[in-house]
Amino acid sequence: MTLPDSTTYPKPPGQERPYPKPTKTGKAPFKIPNYNLQGETAYEIYGDLKSGKVPLIALHGGPGIPHGYLRPLSLVFTDYDIPIVMYDQIGCGDSTHYPDRMGNGAFWTPELFMAELDNLKEVLGIKEFDLLGQSWGGMLVAQYAATIQPAGLRKLIICNCMPSIQAWQKSANKLRAAMPADVQEILTTCEKEGKTETPQYEAATNEFNKRHSCRLDPIPKELAEPLQAWMEDPTVEMTMFGASDFDGTGSLKNWGVDEDLKKLTPEVVPGGILLMNGYFDVAQDEGMMPFFKEPSAKVKWARFGLSSHCPQLEETEKFVKALGGFLED
Repeated sequence: MTLPDSTTYPKPPGQERPYPKPTKTGKAPFKIPNYNLQGETAYEIYGDLKSGKVPLIALHGGPGIPHGYLRPLSLVFTDYDIPIVMYDQIGCGDSTHYPDRMGNGAFWTPELFMAELDNLKEVLGIKEFDLLGQSWGGMLVAQYAATIQPAGLRKLIICNCMPSIQAWQKSANKLRAAMPADVQEILTTCEKEGKTETPQYEAATNEFNKRHSCRLDPIPKELAEPLQAWMEDPTVEMTMFGASDFDGTGSLKNWGVDEDLKKLTPEVVPGGILLMNGYFDVAQDEGMMPFFKEPSAKVKWARFGLSSHCPQLEETEKFVKALGGFLED
């Protein structure tokens, strides 16, 4: 399917009301598995984890982009009184950073982040929970649910992601091929000449991002601030993914959860799975389809017609209603 021109298509409404303040913030001690290192996971909680309602734990993307751009999830607490837990994965945001581990693919692994999630649940005393992952976080929660099969998992929400890095890059390059010819030429020339850190390449990449990453103009601070933090310490992203959506160079370049999706059975995810993506998303329907076809657990799909990769920011009210309704059902 050929998408219409994102730059002339009707714009999304964005966020239209204030967020609540966190009920609690803190840092959970986290001992890095297989390393003699002690870190901390910074988290914030909206609501009361002892309220009797199943909490939602949210995992951000990147890897290595702090959770601030997921702040619209706090409105699910406002509207549905569902406790929300958001946190910065180790290596970014207010959690402990390890810049000396740049390029160390043996250190930065999905297993590290799954261990961190288990640790956070234990520290916060969470027994039953729903789990949401956005972008890289969606890949991570899919693997976590399928391979760890944690006790207490009820519902799974997979947002704006693919089941493999190769599928992600295939989609990104397909969308890139539909960009204006002059933008494509700049991207290609800079990549061939090793000039991917030039202002010209950055500007061309931004043309892609404003079509397929976030269609809001200007970019909201909820996204701009995490992106700035990521630029200041790109250790995790550069090690695991690489510098470009178009050509994976990181340790995850051959990684995927495709073969594990059949393990998402009604016993593993008894409350079912919700898929979410935007019309202009890099995570196009075709790429997300394995999440729909392979699990035997029941699957629901919510698409956002004015959004790209961040519908929680682009069409906040529709996103909150779709998510809250699924969690309440």
